[in-house]
Amino acid sequence: MKFLHTMVRVTDIEASLNFYCKQLGLQELNRYDSEQGRFTLIFLAAPGDEDAQVELTHNWDPEPYDEGRNFGHLAYQVDDIYALCQKLMDAGVTINRPPRDGHMAFVRSPDNISIELLQKGEALPPQEPWTSMENTGRW
Repeated sequence: MKFLHTMVRVTDIEASLNFYCKQLGLQELNRYDSEQGRFTLIFLAAPGDEDAQVELTHNWDPEPYDEGRNFGHLAYQVDDIYALCQKLMDAGVTINRPPRDGHMAFVRSPDNISIELLQKGEALPPQEPWTSMENTGRW
């Protein structure tokens, strides 16, 4: 058995690609438009880890996705959790669970999909402003 991908439904392709690609750093690998099925599939992966993919599914006929239809979360290992959280925060992304411990943080996509960020290797030493930052919203 081999993991192929995780699918998340998105309502706005551009906002989602901005979040997943420009902010998180994933790369678009493939895109498929189905006129008959009225949907677009976009496959993303972290650079150098193309085996672990995220499939963004955009249905052309609008429908609400309440809290991502109870989807749990995506998790990514990152080289520097503090630097990535700062980049995300500077871009207007809310850090729902800051990396107070230098190891784990949670953010949400434009469609409320929780994204867990985990520090690669050992946790970084705790540092401000993260150490004293409170949780915001739900994660």
